[in-house]
Amino acid sequence: MSENTEVVLADRPQGHLEPGHFRVQDAGMPVAGAGEVLLRILWLSVDPANRAWMSPVPTYVAPVKPGDVFPGFGLGEVVASNAAGFAPGDLVEGVTGWRRFAALPARGLRRLKRREPVTQHLSVLGITGKTAWFGLEEIGRPKRAETVVVSAAAGAVGSIAGQLAKIAGARVIGIAGGEAKCRHVVEDLGFDAAIDYKAESVGEGLKRHGVKGVDVYFDNVGGPMLESVLFRMANFGRIVCCGNVSQYDTATPAPGPRGVPGLLVVKRIRMEGFIVLDYEARYDEAEEALAGHVAAGRLKYVEDVLEGIDRAPEGLIRVLAGGNTGKTMIKVA
Repeated sequence: MSENTEVVLADRPQGHLEPGHFRVQDAGMPVAGAGEVLLRILWLSVDPANRAWMSPVPTYVAPVKPGDVFPGFGLGEVVASNAAGFAPGDLVEGVTGWRRFAALPARGLRRLKRREPVTQHLSVLGITGKTAWFGLEEIGRPKRAETVVVSAAAGAVGSIAGQLAKIAGARVIGIAGGEAKCRHVVEDLGFDAAIDYKAESVGEGLKRHGVKGVDVYFDNVGGPMLESVLFRMANFGRIVCCGNVSQYDTATPAPGPRGVPGLLVVKRIRMEGFIVLDYEARYDEAEEALAGHVAAGRLKYVEDVLEGIDRAPEGLIRVLAGGNTGKTMIKVA
């Protein structure tokens, strides 16, 4: 391989994502133009939403086309700068793409106050932690003694969201796949209980834990799991629609949950979607709050690291299959 390597989308998947849908190739060394910086990519974020971007249907980003460098989020170090406010050695975040080096417009990058380890800027202090923080702060708003349920509770966002709900004084029940993950969210992360959706239905699990009504549901999964919790919401409950990972990696997504809007009206439920980019102007606020919880020992995080840019496709496939615990990221440099 040359000094620069990139991962491109070779073909749009019609069903489950496979390694053959990507191509790892040599690339020339980019040069920063006017208003641009040359970055050495250090770490790449692997996120379930990456799969949704491969659809030809536009989401909040333009669809990725075959032949495009995959536009993942990452951390980079400035090597050379032709932009005011950026200097060699600066740590920045942004949509760097899955590659070793990139020349990018400075207006799309955010210079970071470097914290160690720098991987925190992708996990607990990065878009992952901020997603959990804004979802609860702005939509869920858990109160003391309320019941909060979090799906994909051992995953990147869910693990943080559940702990933040505990910090707010709520009773927190996580939904995860497998005994080991359920044990992790209770014993390591401090959730009050966990439901193994592979061993029992979510409805039976909620009943077993004595849940008469869910006040806040932080939904990372969508599909039948959302429907199951929806029918167990309390009056004036709030559903934080963060992700839909159960439906990303399929050619036949399930229809939407039944009983909407009737159930929402009868129980006065608020169900709201959001994207962390909506709150970009408040990133510093969230980062300081999260860093304070980490420093005080109230907030724990797990990082699932794969080494080598060529393993980025593997990482995404693993996340979509639920094979990760915590935040999956790729160590590039």
